[in-house]
Amino acid sequence: MKLTHLKDAEQVPINIAAHMLFASDRTEVIHLCFKPGEVLEKHPNPFDVIFYVLEGCGTLEVGEESAALGADTLIEIPADEMRGWTNIGNVDLRVLVIKVL
Repeated sequence: MKLTHLKDAEQVPINIAAHMLFASDRTEVIHLCFKPGEVLEKHPNPFDVIFYVLEGCGTLEVGEESAALGADTLIEIPADEMRGWTNIGNVDLRVLVIKVL
């Protein structure tokens, strides 16, 4: 059994708090933490992504669509779709990202 604590996880070099919790040849699991008002600009990825909102409220833009999402919501995004997040709440928005490589 291997344990990874968020505080010990490797930081991912992007403009918000992001930590790599797990990485293999086929999967990555990343924890994102957006402070109120923080934005992750829209960008594509060449792999499918699953987001799970742990805490807070944010707007997710995918292509031309946009949705306000809160805790305990899972979102599937296919490869190559433009996607971006904005924390629209007064508390941290915490999102678990699962990349299917």
